[in-house]
Amino acid sequence: MPKTVAEVMSRNPITVKPETPLQEVVQILAERRISGLPVVDQSDKLIGVVSETDLMWQETGATPPAYIMILDSVIYLENPSRYERDLHKALGQTVGEVMSRDPVTTNPDQPLQEAARLMHERSIHRLPVLDATGHVIGILTRGDIVRAMAAHQD
Repeated sequence: MPKTVAEVMSRNPITVKPETPLQEVVQILAERRISGLPVVDQSDKLIGVVSETDLMWQETGATPPAYIMILDSVIYLENPSRYERDLHKALGQTVGEVMSRDPVTTNPDQPLQEAARLMHERSIHRLPVLDATGHVIGILTRGDIVRAMAAHQD
């Protein structure tokens, strides 16, 4: 099996900016048959990831948190700030409004086995691969790892 992330990652991934309209992202994901995209700032540094999961809020909406009323006081049974975040995603029109911030990343020299373990432990479908300056140079997906495993068996 290949030794490093660089050997199996997809190079030069499509990236989007925070101001990219969601409709454009939906088209890219559908046409390319991919499930997420790195989001970069004006200097092309990674600031987030937008995925199918982030876009699902557009269709499903946000569910208000459960609460109980006691003597005219509302007591939330879960954190209401989560509802605010979910509602923001459901109503968002641009990538910046729905993306997941502070994504887990890797570097091209990381052993593939460590990256695979990280993805498995955190239930992550993709890892943006960054160079030393924080620029996205690739993306490692679960599919990349499975294809590398299959190629090694041949």
